[in-house]
Amino acid sequence: MSEPATGGLRPSLALAFAAVAFAALVIFGFGVTSLALSEDVLSTPGIGQAAGVVGLIAATVAFIVVLWTALRRLHPSFTACWAVGGGVFLSYLVGVWLGAVVFGADPALALSAVGSFATSWFAVVLVAMALIAAWGGIALVRTRAGRPQWPWENEDD
Repeated sequence: MSEPATGGLRPSLALAFAAVAFAALVIFGFGVTSLALSEDVLSTPGIGQAAGVVGLIAATVAFIVVLWTALRRLHPSFTACWAVGGGVFLSYLVGVWLGAVVFGADPALALSAVGSFATSWFAVVLVAMALIAAWGGIALVRTRAGRPQWPWENEDD
């Protein structure tokens, strides 16, 4: 698919921009929320940082896969953002659990960490950043904007 029918950015390029934006927004959002609440993203003792890293990788992969299915359509719909948000949330939970278990945590402790995250403000931040980045990716494909021009740059004059 070389050019979208709507005249916007190519879907593959929009996907790349949106995926990088998603990862950056999540890292920023988790940091600010952690600072504001004075609490760790995964506060369960014995889980370690690897579970969070695996969770973010899984969430980013889910973001890319779900958003790509939406961007491949002729006229992508903004309602696909909700599917992206849901996929990211579930993938992060699965990734945290797998990351914790693979790196030596007890499965019950890993499940406790997943439950603690799912009911925290960090989960809201994760989904909000997925919605924002997905909306941006879809908007890049749907928008027919060109480069900014001053009125005197018009070639017709």
